Order: sequence, then C-alpha cells, then structure tokens
Amino acid sequence: MSRTVARDMDGLGGDVTPLVGRATELELLDTVLDRTLGENGGSCVVDLAGPAGIGKSRLMAEFCRRAQARGMTVLRGKATEYEQHIPYQPFSDALADHDLELTEPGAEDARGDRFGLQRSIAKLFVRIARTGPGLLVAMDDLHWADPASLELLDHVVRHPPNAPVIIVVARRDRQTTASLDAALTRGIDLGTVLRLHLGPLAERACVEVLAPRLAPAVRSARAAELYAASDGNPLYFLALLHAGQAERNAGQDVPPPSTGLGSVLLDELTPLTATQRRTAEAVAVLGDRGSTSLLAAVTARDEAEVGADLAVLTDRDLLRSEPGGRWTLRHPVLRAVVHENTSPVERVRMHRLAADALTAVGAPATERAHHVEQSLTGWDPQAVAVLSEAAERFASTAPASSAHWLGVALSHLPDQPQHALLRRDLMLRRARALGVCGGLRESRDLLHEVIAMSPPDEESASHNARASAVTLCAVMERHLGRYAEAVALLRRELARTRGPSDADRVELGLELGSSAPHATSYPQMRADVVATLDLARSLGDEVAQAGALAIAALGETYEGNMSAARQATDRAAALVDALTDRDLAGLCEPLARLGWSEAFLERYADAERHADRGLAIARRGGQLYVLPHLLLCKSYVHLQTLRLETAMELADEAETIARGIGSDELLAFVLTNKAYVQLFALPPADQAALAVAEEAVAAAGTRTNWWASIAWCVLAQAAIHAGDPQRARDAVLRGGGEDLNGLHPSMRPLILEILVTSAVLTGDTDAAVTWAERARREADQLDLPSQQASALRSTAHCLSAGGDTAAAAVLLEKAVDRTARGGAVLWEAFSLLLGAPLAAVGDPDRARAMWTRARQLATTGGARQLTGLADMIHPFVYAEPPPPAQPPVQPQPSVQPQPQPSAEPPLAALSAREREIASLVAVGLTTPAIAARLFLSPRTVESHLARIYRKTGVTSRAALAVLQTRSELRDTTTGTTGPT
Repeated sequence: MSRTVARDMDGLGGDVTPLVGRATELELLDTVLDRTLGENGGSCVVDLAGPAGIGKSRLMAEFCRRAQARGMTVLRGKATEYEQHIPYQPFSDALADHDLELTEPGAEDARGDRFGLQRSIAKLFVRIARTGPGLLVAMDDLHWADPASLELLDHVVRHPPNAPVIIVVARRDRQTTASLDAALTRGIDLGTVLRLHLGPLAERACVEVLAPRLAPAVRSARAAELYAASDGNPLYFLALLHAGQAERNAGQDVPPPSTGLGSVLLDELTPLTATQRRTAEAVAVLGDRGSTSLLAAVTARDEAEVGADLAVLTDRDLLRSEPGGRWTLRHPVLRAVVHENTSPVERVRMHRLAADALTAVGAPATERAHHVEQSLTGWDPQAVAVLSEAAERFASTAPASSAHWLGVALSHLPDQPQHALLRRDLMLRRARALGVCGGLRESRDLLHEVIAMSPPDEESASHNARASAVTLCAVMERHLGRYAEAVALLRRELARTRGPSDADRVELGLELGSSAPHATSYPQMRADVVATLDLARSLGDEVAQAGALAIAALGETYEGNMSAARQATDRAAALVDALTDRDLAGLCEPLARLGWSEAFLERYADAERHADRGLAIARRGGQLYVLPHLLLCKSYVHLQTLRLETAMELADEAETIARGIGSDELLAFVLTNKAYVQLFALPPADQAALAVAEEAVAAAGTRTNWWASIAWCVLAQAAIHAGDPQRARDAVLRGGGEDLNGLHPSMRPLILEILVTSAVLTGDTDAAVTWAERARREADQLDLPSQQASALRSTAHCLSAGGDTAAAAVLLEKAVDRTARGGAVLWEAFSLLLGAPLAAVGDPDRARAMWTRARQLATTGGARQLTGLADMIHPFVYAEPPPPAQPPVQPQPSVQPQPQPSAEPPLAALSAREREIASLVAVGLTTPAIAARLFLSPRTVESHLARIYRKTGVTSRAALAVLQTRSELRDTTTGTTGPT
C-alpha cells in the first residue's frame, strides 16, 4: 500500500516550493530507482547530508514523489530534536500505516531481544517491498535519532534486504553522531550506501528562478543581496525573501538583516496574539505528537478555541497538518526557534499537563516518560515510578533509552538514607542497561559505586545485591578484556573474612570460572571450579552444578584432556537436559559452554541441540551477552557439517550483537569465527575473509588469551588462501609463540597443518616434516577424527613435496575416511579434493569418483572456495597423466557424463618468462622478491601476472599457485603442496 507524501520541506512554501538547482542529484536518484526496480532488483541506502535548510527534505520529497509515481510503496518518518530518547521514533513514524506497532517495542514480551526486533523489521521491509514493485522508506532529520534507531539502520546497512528496498535518510552532517557517521561510511565502503552531500544553491537558481516565482515584487538586485546574506542556503534565502516581501508591502526597503536565520523566523511570530503564540509554543513542545485534544490540554483551553488558533497559524504558513490529526511547525529550525524562546516555566507546565492528559486516557509509561522527564523539577515518587516502568519495558529492546531514564530518576532522587535501597536498585539496573548497550566502562564504574554502597556486614538481603554487583562488575571487566582485574575482584570478594553466603559464593565462583581461563591456564583454576561444583551440589542447586560442569567441560576440552572433557561434558549434558527452560532462564551461559565443548569434541548434533535451546532461552530472557557465543557455536557446527549459508547468517547476527555491546574482546572472537566461515563460503579470489581476519586481530590487540591466539591462526589460514605462506607462518607463531604452547591444544593439529603448508610452499621441507610429526603425536593423544585427518594431510603434504605421491594419496584416503566417520563434511570434501589429483596418477577412476563426491558436497554446502578448487583441479583429474619423459598426449574419453577438457594444461599457453614467474608465485615469492630474482621491475612482474591470469583464467595468486603445483603432478618428482 502507498502512503501519501504531503509533508513540508526545507522552505517556506513546503511541497509547492519549486525544486531548483539539484539536477545532478536527481539524475543520481533516478539511477537508484532504475537499478532498484530493474530486472536484478536489490536494495540501497541513500544518504542525503548537508547543513540545516540546505534542501535535504525538499529533495527527499521529490525522490519520494518519483518513487511513488513508479508504483513503489513510500513510507515517511522523522526524528525530532527534543525527543531523542524515545526509542525507534523515525521507524515507528514510518510504519504508522502498518500493522506492526513500534511505539512500544517488545510490548507483548518486555524481555524481548532488540536484535531480533531489528531482524523482524528488516523482514517486514522485504514483505512490504514484495507486495508491489518495491519499497522506499524515507527518514528525515536522522541526526536526532535515538540509539536504538541508529542500531537498526546500521543493521540494514550491513545486511541489505534481499528485495527492492530503498532507505533514504536526511541528516545534518555537523550534528551527526559518530555512530551514525561510522555506519553510513561503512556502508559506502561496502557499496550499500550512496552519499549525496548537498551544497549551497547557485545564485542564478535563487535570484532568477525562486525569487520571481515566490516573491515577484522583490527586485532582482534586492534578491541578489538577500542571496548573498543567505550564503546560498535555500531556507535562509526564502525566509529573507519572505521578510523582504513583507517589507515591500509595508513600503519599506531596508538592507538585508545582519541577524541570523533564527531571528528572521522569530519575526514571523510577532503579529500573533498571545493565545496564538501559546498554541504555537505548545506545538513546539509536543513535536509531531500534538493532536488537537492534547494541545487543548496543555494550553488549558477548549478544543474549539485551539482549533481557531490552528487555522490562523496554518494560514500564516507556520503549521502543517500531519497524518493522524497531528500538528507540527513548518520546519525543525522554526520549531527550535519557538521552543527555545518559550518560557522555561511554561515548557515545564505544558509537559506536566501533557503527562497528566496521557495518564487520564491510560497511555502506557513508555509514552508518558518523555513528558515526565521534561516536567521534573524535583523529587516526585510518582514521576520516578513512571520512568522506572518505562526503563523496564525498554531494558532489552532499547537499553540506551532505559539507561537514560534511570539516570534521570537517579538525578532527582534525594541523597537520604531512606532512599538508599531504591538508589542502589536503580543504579544496578542502570549498570545492566549500560552494559547491554555498549557503555561497558560507565557500567563498570557505576557498579563499583554500588559495591561501595553495600558493606559486607549488612543484612543478608544486601549480601545478594553486593554479590550481584561484584559479579556483574566482573562481567564488565571481562568484556573489556581486563581479565586480571575481574579475577582479582572476584577473589577478593570470595576471600572476605565474613565471606558471602554459600549461594552468593556459587554465583561468584561461576563468574570466576568464566573470567579466569582468559587470564591463566585452566589447570591453575581447576580447583576453584571443583570447589564451586561441590558447594553447588551441597546446596542442591542443579543449575549451578550444570554451570560448573560446563566450565570444566570447556576448560578440559580446550586443554586437550579429552578423557576428563568427555566425562564433564556427559555429566553437564545429563543435568542440562533434565532441567527446564525456566530453571536455566537466569543462567543460560552453561548451554553456550556445553555447546562449544561438544563442538570441539565433534559431537555436532548435540552441540547444535544445546545451542538452539540456549538461543531460545537467551532471547526470551534478554541475555544478550551470551547470544554471540551461542550463535557462533551453531555457526561453527554448520561450518564443520558444510551448511555455509546458514553459518554465515549466524555469524552475521553475532557480529551485529557484538558491535552493539561494544566489547573489542567479544568483537575479536566474533570476527574470527566469521572470517573462518568466509574462508570456505567465498570464491577463491575473494579477499573479504582476509580483511575480516585482519580486523579481528586488530580488535584483539596485544592480548595473548584464547580468543586472540585463535584470531591469529584464522588470519594465518586466510593468508594461505591469499597466497602469502610466509605471513601465515608468522601469524601462527605470533598467536602461539615459538613453542606453539599458546595455541588451542584440542585444535593444534589443524593449526599445525597451516605451518606444514607454509613450509612446503616456501621450500622449507625440514620444517614441514617437523611440524607434521608433531601434528601426528598430538592428534593421537586427542583421538578426534578431524584432528587425526588433519595430521594425516600434513604428512601427505610432506610426502607429496618429496615426490612420493602414491604414499601421499593413501594417507589422504585415510583422512577422507576419518572425517566421514566423524561427520566433519567440510574436511571430508577438502581431503577428497587434495587426494583426487594424486590418486589420478595411479587410479584415474578412483580420482574421478573422489572429485565428483567432493564437488557435490561443496556445491550442496555452499562452499564456493572448495567448488573453485574443484574446478581448478578438474583438468588434472579428468586428463590421463602422460608417461614420464614423453610428450603430452590426448586423454582417453572419460566415462563421466560431462564435457571433456583438453589434455593441454592451462599453463601450456604461457611464455617461458610467464611460466618462470608462475613457478615463483607457487613457492610463495612476493612481487618484489620475484622482481629482484629475475632482475625485473615490480611493475613488469605485475604486467606478466595480469597476462598469466588472463591466459589461465584464474584471478588470484593463490589460485595460480594451486594451478602451478597441480600442473607439476605431470612430473612424478613433484606433488601436492597442501591447502590453498
């Protein structure tokens, strides 16, 4: 359905003001419409930026008109200056004509997930767009948008709707928040945002076009003076033009005013009566929510009198009628002028009357909170109760607004003993809200205040508040990457002479088990976990027992103590499965730890089952901290079992939440896992995974904990794919140290395979053999199919590089068998692709069967990296290798029902110099190194590489390296070099 666009734009004449001087911008916007409504469709965000009054809203209105003329559904919303803490206001305004009500996000379930709400709205846009040619959502004055709306826009920028959807935003660039600017700039980098920065109008457009149409009595010379005074700002020019017209009618001819735009607009109020001005002031106070009945309430007059004033104000072009019977001033700048020139006492009175009127009609606290906040001048228990209720309703869907309203309540709460408990409660709630919306440091500092307000010798009821504050403070420190501080805080609390209660001790002990492994090795805190488990058992607290066992399971798994890990995992799973969702509602982190333990133990079905249950509980309970861990656990399982489309979706959702939380530590972990999925989900030439891995390492900083070491290892894998084996080796050693003891023990064989590959590609066969032998020893200890398969591949790489391709082929067959039995479809397909070219030397039929199976798995699973590798090795699997020292011969007809490739390898078309450069690329030399060795300039080398890519059909150094090394299989003295 289509919504009428009848809003007024930057200018005194509203929509009737002619649009001039924006031909270039309109041409670009028409291009956006053409592309969006074209055969391939797609979505786009248009960013209209510029100073106040420059014509953003007028251009937006014309864009909406043109979209509507093409049949698109057009929705309009806007943010407002004095209501910046009302959640989702521009989106709520835009969707006012639809069934989804956003004025109270999460009203049916106050503990809703704000990130789930973001996905729901994005899906709603898609549904609306697909009911017709497309959807255009226009949001004005977004520089005033609330944090929740900005998060939602950021989500749409990073996850463009898969439908013909255009989001156009107008904003003042100098008043834009850093988060909004970053989101839009990121979209420009991703190619999802088109930015149009509007500058001043040309003098000719104003003096020769606008002035004669809107003020024909104003002389041209006078219009030129007014243009000079306006600096080409259309709103200012039109205001001066209007004033000039009035001066002309009054028989005056004064020079252009030296005062600013505000003074010119304020002059328009001079002719108004006292009651008319009061009505205009009431409209300014209420923003775009001023209905006639509410205006009557806040001006203490009857509706008929207010209606008469509204008619006069409309005739004077000061007011506009909005959908739903609401009234607003002509332009936000005019509203600001009127609002700032309203008596502060009168503003407070109007907001109080508005709050009372809304209360009388049963409006929810979330709608009254804004007026209550603006009317507070001192301590008012009822007002604070309204703010507290609104904060509770928005705690999960709009935590920044929740934290703001709790802050307002605290600022008016008297510092008296009788209010101490209420103060502590509000502070603790505000700290939680701040932590959820990314204010980790502010939350941590507030929690230290709460702890100081809760002496250890207070009554037992306060003990729980103190323990909760200490635990939450440790959580904040943990998310800030300050593990030593978190551990010290927890240990101090546990070591107090008059220690916490047993129940509080369990709570503190569980958080210690979460924080300590990041600051020290698990064996050093194993005793603490056992003590917490024993205490929980003595209390009969099965939820806490499950939590402690899950910590133990993950810790032992990480350390590679598989017997203890399996035992703890079994016990934790048995307890968790016996508990209800209600039991786990307050503590669902065990499900994340249990799921990861099972994933590392290669129990993929169990891991996904527990991750799914944890996600359902965490979403209902608003436990956002744990959502990324659960999402990534499921994503990791889908990667291993080769379901890459959903693996990417889960990783993207985890990234959205991590960025909203604002923890660099968590973001590093999320980006690491996202890059790992991208390595296999994207085509061989795509470098996006490398870029994401680099961002993950940057977010991890100088840390040396679990997550940081994994980030470096994923960067190493991405470097191998990008054709830089030396960087891959350096990254692994940076993450794990020279002795590699800093690496994840239960995944160390797989990481060692990166080092083996790097060593083979750089010609360091001795190092490759050393790493491969260590991988074999550690894989035997772990007894995990995927890790054993990796160790087998590492040894095969070494054998192949040494010329023993037959032995290498046998080991790769064993690797295939291990992964198939373990359920790791990803590594089964990968092992098949590595083994197929080697098997082709002695058993072509077997090689073709391996290739076909791998290609099918990769295609079904969405592993474009592997399908690309399969296509590159296809000629070497389906072409019979020639006898040694004999010229190439044509292959025998293949028994496979598909087109037969030429026996001539892709590299045969290269010149001698090009083959020489290709061989140096295959061993990992960079362009400068190749140039130095061949006495060429780097530019010449790059020119040769461009021709090589064109002749061979590959698009990256990594792909060329694969092609070169596979081609060398025709020489029985050369073999495969490992993963790409």
